[in-house]
Amino acid sequence: MKTIDSFDVKGRRVLVRADLNVPLDGGTITDDGRIRASLPTIKTLAGRGARVVVCAHLGRPKGKVAAEFSLAPVAERLSELLGEQVAFASDVVGESARSVVEGLADGQVALLENLRFEPGEDSKDDAVRGGFAERLAALAELYVGDGFGAVHRRHASVYDVPRLLPSAAGGLVLAEVEVLKRLTDELERPYAVVLGGAKVSDKLGVIANLLGKVDRLLVGGGMAYTFLAAQGHEVGGSLLQADQLDTVRGFLAEAEKRGVELVLPVDVLAAEGFASDAAFDVVDATSIPADRQGLDIGPRTRELFAEKIADARTVFWNGPMGVFEFEAFAGGTRAVAEALVKSGAFTVVGGGDSAAAVRRLGLPEDGFSHISTGGGASLEYLEGKTLPGLAALEG
Repeated sequence: MKTIDSFDVKGRRVLVRADLNVPLDGGTITDDGRIRASLPTIKTLAGRGARVVVCAHLGRPKGKVAAEFSLAPVAERLSELLGEQVAFASDVVGESARSVVEGLADGQVALLENLRFEPGEDSKDDAVRGGFAERLAALAELYVGDGFGAVHRRHASVYDVPRLLPSAAGGLVLAEVEVLKRLTDELERPYAVVLGGAKVSDKLGVIANLLGKVDRLLVGGGMAYTFLAAQGHEVGGSLLQADQLDTVRGFLAEAEKRGVELVLPVDVLAAEGFASDAAFDVVDATSIPADRQGLDIGPRTRELFAEKIADARTVFWNGPMGVFEFEAFAGGTRAVAEALVKSGAFTVVGGGDSAAAVRRLGLPEDGFSHISTGGGASLEYLEGKTLPGLAALEG
């Protein structure tokens, strides 16, 4: 992939596909991590005299304009972080966008409205998507792909536009790919992967692929209960994907065959209901009462997982260990995060809820080797899939 150093950008309009898909509470950004991660590329281009046109998506408005998905709060926060006003276009490729872009001087930055307000952005119809891509590409002379969190999508701004303009990868994408190569091609062992989150079905591909690469696979979060049930244990009212039991039994057998240490919870916090103030008891993971549901890994499991992480040389973590949004059930996720910080290993936090948890729990971001901005993209890369956005930049 070409880098932005390949281009003379001074005085030229550069379209930067960033990932600014931040969580909002009303109009308030609750985690600006993705905006901050996009700053270096934007600052570099602006510093070299480019007329920077940033485009991004927010949420899933499904091709319709929806005020709650406007990027206006992001434009405001981006202005604060850059220390200068970011011009905001009230549409994507319409009159406002054209006017804002035409008004840029060298070194100035603009942000277009939410890409997904346009049905062509994520259309499955190549012609519809291609038509929108042409209108978007017409706003600029060069393209920089820096939205790693979207590179696994075959969307117009990610896949089609870089095929229409001279293109390069931004610093964020290059850094993410370098890290992922260290997780696939340049491994230091022991290699431990910690997977959590709600559903095992979300991670079928990555588990299947990782069983051929890892030394240890630690499974927590809601997905752990399907593994426990596959072993024949009662999981009470805990999250269970019964339709995945046979698949999980296959994973258990494959792990044993390959000599992969597959580590499951030995105790859990079994709550009376799904609520922040729900009463709970610590129970063995193999005997969760019928009227209880597991909402976090227990103290013995936290110690066990920390022990399995301690002597690893490479650790990838994706997915919380419990309902970390509730303080009473955040302890397991905190314990895993702290174990990564203490380990001395090359540690990668795989985006999404894991990255949000690190910031929500107030843990030092520099305590990890890398915090990814793209959970889904990271997982698909580790599955061995071709990511459309990367393929377009390479092609």
